[in-house]
Amino acid sequence: MKAYQVTINFEWNDEFAALIPAHRTYINMLINKNVIDQYVVSMESQRVWVTLNAGTKTEVEKILKKSPLFKYWTYEIDELFVIDGQLYRLPAVTPN
Repeated sequence: MKAYQVTINFEWNDEFAALIPAHRTYINMLINKNVIDQYVVSMESQRVWVTLNAGTKTEVEKILKKSPLFKYWTYEIDELFVIDGQLYRLPAVTPN
């Protein structure tokens, strides 16, 4: 499995907003299946960042296309080389 960063741009409207509950159900399922590692939304920039695991960019696109919000998006997919951060490290040892 490879890791990918997807950057999604969207424009908020009433049709978009009505589809959010179904979209969140889909995203939650992908998080629970460890397909999505991180899902971040900025309303200020109307942008979404998703870090996910898949075999190829084509697989990533297939995953994205299943979202009810897909038709509202423009997006870029980048294969990641290094992922590091506190969530990817072992917890600090605390002596008792």
